[in-house]
Amino acid sequence: MRAMTQADVDAVLAIEQAVQRFPWTRGNFADALDSGYMCSVHEEGGEIRGYAVMMPAADEAELLNIGVAAAQQRKGLGRAILSEMLDAARAKQLRRVFLEVRPSNMAAIALYRSAGFREIGVRRGYYRNAGSSEDALMMACDLSPLSRERERGGGEG
Repeated sequence: MRAMTQADVDAVLAIEQAVQRFPWTRGNFADALDSGYMCSVHEEGGEIRGYAVMMPAADEAELLNIGVAAAQQRKGLGRAILSEMLDAARAKQLRRVFLEVRPSNMAAIALYRSAGFREIGVRRGYYRNAGSSEDALMMACDLSPLSRERERGGGEG
């Protein structure tokens, strides 16, 4: 993984448009970069295969977007990108990462749960759909060392 640059936006946008039902715009990615969000890409052989955008605020962060090129899905790349973003959050001493996910996106929910995210609520009508809306499942991952020890089966609690 490396930091995303403005020069990466075309490649990231192409992946986003191919894999998301309601993709971010070029402006969304440019604004995230301009705002200093944690924007990363996974590049292999000169080709961007995945990306993530996380917005830190105080001692927490929100994972705003994560995507993997269709040809690279189901190969563990999404898990690796998510893990690297959580490691980057820990390195910045952030204590928690939040995200929203569509309840219909069972693969993403399973990935997030396996990384330590837990359901904390629902945002009604958060996502737009063709002619309707869909709720968002809110999830959070505690990054404190104690919570990581509990997840591995150690410690009390």
